[in-house]
Amino acid sequence: MATFLYKLGRFAFRRRRFVALVWVALLALAGFGAASASTATSSSFSIPGTEAQKAFDLLEQRFPDSSADGATARVVFKADAGQKMTDPANKAEVNKIADELKSGSDQIASVTDPYTGNAVSKDGSTAYVSVSYKVNSMELTDATRSALEDAGHAAQKSGMTVEIGGDALQVMPETGVTEIIGVAIAAVVLVITFGSLVAAGLPLLTALIGVGIGVSTITALANVLDLGSTTSTLAMMIGLAVGIDYALFIVSRYRAELAEGREREEAAGRAVGTAGSAVVFAGLTVVIALVGLAVVNIPMLSKMGFAAAGTVAIAVLIALTLVPAVMGFAGKRVMGRKARKAAEASSRPEAKPNMGTRWARFVLRKPVWVLLVGVLGLGVIAVPAASLEMGLPDDGSQPTSTTQRRAYDMLSDGFGPGFNGPLMVVVDTANSSDGKTAVKQVSDEISGIPHVVAVTPAHFNKAGDTAMITVIPKDRPSSTETENVVHAIRDAGTDIKSDTGAEVLVTGSTAMNIDFSQKMNDALLPYLALVVGLAFLLLMVVFRSVLVPLKAALGFLLSVVAALGAVVAVFQWGWLASLFGVEQTGPIMSMMPIFMVGVVFGLAMDYEVFLVTRMREAYVHGEKPPQAIVTGFKHGARVVTAAAVIMMAVFAGFIGSSESMIKMIGFSLAIAVFFDAFVVRMAIVPAVLALLGKRAWWLPRWLDRLLPNVDVEGEGLRKQLGETSGGDGHGDARGERELTHV
Repeated sequence: MATFLYKLGRFAFRRRRFVALVWVALLALAGFGAASASTATSSSFSIPGTEAQKAFDLLEQRFPDSSADGATARVVFKADAGQKMTDPANKAEVNKIADELKSGSDQIASVTDPYTGNAVSKDGSTAYVSVSYKVNSMELTDATRSALEDAGHAAQKSGMTVEIGGDALQVMPETGVTEIIGVAIAAVVLVITFGSLVAAGLPLLTALIGVGIGVSTITALANVLDLGSTTSTLAMMIGLAVGIDYALFIVSRYRAELAEGREREEAAGRAVGTAGSAVVFAGLTVVIALVGLAVVNIPMLSKMGFAAAGTVAIAVLIALTLVPAVMGFAGKRVMGRKARKAAEASSRPEAKPNMGTRWARFVLRKPVWVLLVGVLGLGVIAVPAASLEMGLPDDGSQPTSTTQRRAYDMLSDGFGPGFNGPLMVVVDTANSSDGKTAVKQVSDEISGIPHVVAVTPAHFNKAGDTAMITVIPKDRPSSTETENVVHAIRDAGTDIKSDTGAEVLVTGSTAMNIDFSQKMNDALLPYLALVVGLAFLLLMVVFRSVLVPLKAALGFLLSVVAALGAVVAVFQWGWLASLFGVEQTGPIMSMMPIFMVGVVFGLAMDYEVFLVTRMREAYVHGEKPPQAIVTGFKHGARVVTAAAVIMMAVFAGFIGSSESMIKMIGFSLAIAVFFDAFVVRMAIVPAVLALLGKRAWWLPRWLDRLLPNVDVEGEGLRKQLGETSGGDGHGDARGERELTHV
């Protein structure tokens, strides 16, 4: 592989105008597709194989006019002090607004009258109007949203407090200026790392081109592939981070080759042949982790994984082709003055060891202590993960400044917390001899379940073979008590089916969230086994070792559990919540742990590959294991540190998002990268390798014969160029001439 990538790097450098033109053309094509594509709707949220999804599908089939997947809204009214919503003046105002809503848009399916629909609180202080739409929230027109937002203005003038809840006001998430700050921090880190504005700007430029192509393609295909609004945001988050990092490693190796006195084209070829091999395998681990999300069998999550994996693949291709091409345009300006002086100093015997060298020597002196401190430290931080509670965010997790959150609180105060998450019980009586009796039995059973405060009368469809019953739990939608209510109804439904033949199904957003969380839990171990297993095999091929990939996988699990502990402490327990803009603590988003496992595993393997590949390279070329560790840190620690800080900055930039899901994922990825890069890869990994010695690179002979030799460390390339492991690092002229005209 190293030889092929060497040829590719030289070709891209030599034909840089052609290569750059191809990528610019792809960017323009993707941009045109995104600009001409119709506005994307929200991704349809389905959970195949769950009871909630089965009930939802049955509703769409038996109640075709109910717009089961349509947007909903609740206009919540609270009377002024000393007044009630049943007062004639307030009642007239509410009825007037309900009439205006009905005629305000042709997208409205129904508007309920609170005074005939039992939507006034017992103390008379609060009432609400329910609005159902024919289309989902992302398909609502601006005029429809404006009519909804303007509905309560007149009522507010009369003294009532009016807020609006529901998903009808849902819009694209805003990430704010913190994204730009993240990129700016990345730029500063690159300038400090390279000491050259040109070298610093090169990874940023190529990464932005890659992200531009990836996100534009996602936008262009959003309607066709039914991609959700968060898909492009997550693809941008991951694509930007890996795009900068991959380019950073190539440019860094290129500068190292130039410092050894090689010509620019030769240096570009060698940089892509060596560091490029690491980029390919690091990229493969990320792609495996993201594509592996498909095993969960949640269409939305699978699409997010595939879209992000596509952006990562583009980042790898850009690093192997566009980066050497742009290095050709940059000329010698890619080496700053300080870099040239440093290169001259490093060639002298009395050259001062860099920070990476000093740190590696310290770890080699105290490997047991470094290992214990690293493992115990992460273990302590991981403790909160034992209290992990999972759920999906609702309006109760919105900032208190939003009308959705204020409407949620008003409903909780007036009707009880459970009113924000009603359960929809669907009774299929097609196979029952007496459907009405069966439905009555269902209602009676549910009424006797603890923590149920209300059960509405059953509503039959026209055919009379299906009934809908709304159940109001006592507690908030994300509480354990409400989850117990759902399970109790389902248990009762099993007995009813055996007695009457009627099938009882529970759905609604609350039941959907419960089923989603359960599906996430069930999929976590199979997903871990698949992803870690495949990556273990991949790393075994890369490092020609059994223990090194095993250590990499165990270190990753440690950093991920520690990151989960930090997420629980901040988002569930509320520690330092104000610092990160978390206004409402609560359960951790159901998809976050498995998504974090997928993304962080891929990124963690990046650092493992980049850092340990350099150690492996030194070991293969004759150095003893302790010296190989020092060599790996001497050449790789500074760059890996810069890469980790850049990734953390990019991910942390998304903490400023108004969308709780994006905020939580941004924080979790940033903290996980910190733990994995600086504690696991920089401390635990060299400590373990120091303790293992030569055994770290042990591989059974039979396995060595079975595994393909991909030559990541470039040994085959060096031989082809006429070098020996004990040589001075310069290729012989005849070997170089053979490859010059590839």
